[in-house]
Parts: sequence; structure tokens; C-alpha cells
Amino acid sequence: MRTSALRLLNVADTAEALALVDGDPVTNAFVGARLHAVGLNGWRLGAEVWGWAPDGVLRSLCYAGANLIPVAADAEAVEAYAERARASGRRCSSIVGPAEAVLDLWARLEPSWGPARELRPCQPLLATSRPSPVLADPLVRRVRPDELDVLLPASLAMYTEEIGVSPLAGDGGALYRARVAELVAAGRAFARIEDGSVVFKAEVGAVVPGACQVQGVWVRPDRRGEGLSVAGMAAVVDAALRDIAPVVSLYVNDFNAPARAAYARVGFEQVGTFASVLF
Repeated sequence: MRTSALRLLNVADTAEALALVDGDPVTNAFVGARLHAVGLNGWRLGAEVWGWAPDGVLRSLCYAGANLIPVAADAEAVEAYAERARASGRRCSSIVGPAEAVLDLWARLEPSWGPARELRPCQPLLATSRPSPVLADPLVRRVRPDELDVLLPASLAMYTEEIGVSPLAGDGGALYRARVAELVAAGRAFARIEDGSVVFKAEVGAVVPGACQVQGVWVRPDRRGEGLSVAGMAAVVDAALRDIAPVVSLYVNDFNAPARAAYARVGFEQVGTFASVLF
């Protein structure tokens, strides 16, 4: 790397990197979960991690894998990451993270990487540490491993609706199926299943000391408007607080008014703002 303050992190940097991401477990849930799971072994991580240490102390890092995710990045760090990303070329399917850093990074990368398929500049980051004030749906439960094929069609529909492309592209969905199966096996996939069909689902996708992050919230289209998302999320929040972490978080598109209203009823409050650049 050309900038002396920027270096490729390795296993010797693991403790310092973990201390950095754990300083804000809600904001850094995704990267923190990956680092806690496999450390900074690049082969196991499936990504590079760039570190910004202008005074010899790690001040920021950037996860560079399927997603490009800046962590605790000020303008100097963002410029260093942009220089490195321009040199290596685009390998990620998205840039995601705190809005200020992501939008600054994209402004620097767009001339060489652009255009993006979609820019989502304002995604409220929400969190709660209290049981839901609304009644939880008693029919929402953990998905059993033998129900993977029941859950998968709902997961595929959610992903395609949310991201705008199908996860079946490329490898036929093998990696996506494996990820869903991993969450089911870990007891972090929740659903309401009626007559062999999922009508509500959500997963706890990332877990770190102190927090977890919910993803993949979905209600079957013909059942929307019945309050399933509110009661279902209440069940997920209560289970996650009881069994997984003391803080539950998620981020949502600012234009998704129904979802934002549902999360507010469940007790979530905004603690930050994310942005995403989708390719």
C-alpha cells in the first residue's frame, strides 16, 4: 500500500482491530461479528482488512470483501481507503456503513467505479435494549433445521425484493442457501409458519459482545397490513434480548414508512444513519 499510515492487517493485529470494532458494537456489528468469528485470517475471513494508523495506533479499518465497509473512518482514512480501492478495482457488490463515511468514499470512487445500480443515502440505524411494549406473536418461533426448504423461498423473495437482484445468480444460490442454513442451525432464524408457508420471518444475522443485528425482515405480500410485522418483530426482539445480546439493532431504508412505523411501535429508536451503494 502506498500510504505509510495504511496497512493490510494480519493476525498480529487482531486484538487491536477487535478493540476498535467493539468500541461501537451496534454500528460495527457486521464487521465485528466476522472478526470475532475468524479473526484476521484473510483466507477464512474471505476479505482483506485495511487499517489506518497515522500515528502507529489503529484508528480506523475497512473491511474489503463482498461488501466494502469503513469503520470509524474520518476524511483522511476515507481518502486512503479510496486510493487503495481505486488501485485494486471494484470487487464488492456494495459499500455500506455509516452514512458520512460511505457517501464520502463513494464520491471519491464514483469517477472510476461508477455508476452504481442504486444509492441509498439515508438508512436509519435503530436499536433497543428493552423488551417490546407490544404483545409478541406467540406463533413466531425459531425455524428448525428440517424446515430449511420451507424458509428458503421466503428468504429468496425477501432478498430479491430488498436488494433488487436474485441471490440465485452466479452459483445458483448455493452460498445464499448455506448462509440461511447456518442461521437456522444457530437458532437465529425466526418465522411464523402457517400451512407449510412462511408468513413472517426475520433473522439475527450478526452477533457481537454487547449487541446483535436483525436482518431479512419480511411479511408475505398477501398478508401485509395485518400487523404481523409488529407482533413478529416483538417476538424476535424479546427472544434476542433474552438469549442472544443485550441490544438489538437493525437498519432500514428511510423511504420504507410502514417498516419504520412498525419498528417504532416495537420500541426501536434511531441511534445513527447508514448509507448503502449497490452495484
